[in-house]
Amino acid sequence: MRRLMPTKTSVPAPSTLIPLLAGLVALGPISIDLYLPALPTLVDVFGTNLSRVQLSMSSFLAGFAMFHLFCGPLADSFGRRPILLAGLALFALSTLACALATTVDELILWRFLQGIGACVGPTLGRAIARDLFAPREAARVLATIAMLIGIAPAIAPTLGGLILVWTGWETIFVVTAVGGMALIFWTARTLPESVPFRQPFHPTTILSNYRALFANALYWRVVLASAALYSGMMSFVAGSSFVLIDMKGVKPEHFGPYFFFIVLGYISGSFVTSRQAGRWSAVFLMRVGAALSLLGITAMFLLEFGPAAPLTLVLPMALYSAGVGLVLPNATACALRPFPNMAATASAMFGFVQMGLGALATAVVGVALTTSVFGMILIMLLLAAACSFLVFRMNPADFDYDY
Repeated sequence: MRRLMPTKTSVPAPSTLIPLLAGLVALGPISIDLYLPALPTLVDVFGTNLSRVQLSMSSFLAGFAMFHLFCGPLADSFGRRPILLAGLALFALSTLACALATTVDELILWRFLQGIGACVGPTLGRAIARDLFAPREAARVLATIAMLIGIAPAIAPTLGGLILVWTGWETIFVVTAVGGMALIFWTARTLPESVPFRQPFHPTTILSNYRALFANALYWRVVLASAALYSGMMSFVAGSSFVLIDMKGVKPEHFGPYFFFIVLGYISGSFVTSRQAGRWSAVFLMRVGAALSLLGITAMFLLEFGPAAPLTLVLPMALYSAGVGLVLPNATACALRPFPNMAATASAMFGFVQMGLGALATAVVGVALTTSVFGMILIMLLLAAACSFLVFRMNPADFDYDY
């Protein structure tokens, strides 16, 4: 393996690098949140049902999840930049194709390809952070990125709702494609190649790397715990427009402000991580996050027996998402720490499990979410409980950042 550490002059200042990484990591949330207000409209546009339209969400997550298995080894072999630029190009083109879809089946197909293109952003964004920063600092950087990308979900649903009212659902995808094109230009102009070692792109090497991941029990505890909690959040995100707009009577243009409470919770949890990553152990912060999420979803379950109101869902979900903001950055830093020579592959498997479970959870929610919100809540409750079980069985000494 050939050492390829970037020179100091080739590495942008954090003030330049972190916003770019945030933009790359935000590809997934933007692709989901911007078109959320349009989901009920698409049922009528394509003359189909809720479950069928919900598959456009699940297909995106499936493509997003599946390509992780290839994205990581490709980036460890050929470098971060070429894989990033190719993925961003696919993202932009498939997003434009979504705007031209004439049937729900076409939309599902293009969303799948859009998910493949979007996969490169968060997968390689995490790997680049691991390439350029020590583990303790990486947790802070990832938390800062989480706060910045929290702005996107705060704005995206509101913007999506306004675009839907003023123009139409197609424009939502056009705006998303323009954002993808801007990221291509930004990446090409400012992002250095950060891969520290080039791994041979050979089946033996790839399988050997994946065997190393599968053999690491600590890695899998962190991956499964974060994936469970993230999938619970995705379950709510996938069903939120149907629940709030169709069941709770929220107008599409008002969907964004309600969604903002959820994003604010996530930003708050990420802010605490960015401030406390050097003072408290990663496991302690993950335990606090898991407990908050379990408390939030339990409160949502109990409040649903009372008067039906949007805030009985939104406020407990804000608590849940605050827990996610505490768990995810610390889990990412812990998971990637032991694998500096194949950070992209480790990040890819992390993302594959996370998004794969998310795709499964959203598909189940699409079936369960018919006339009652309890199906969605019970799925989230089980996932939060699974995360708490795994996190509270971790030994803090096994995940020490200092090395």
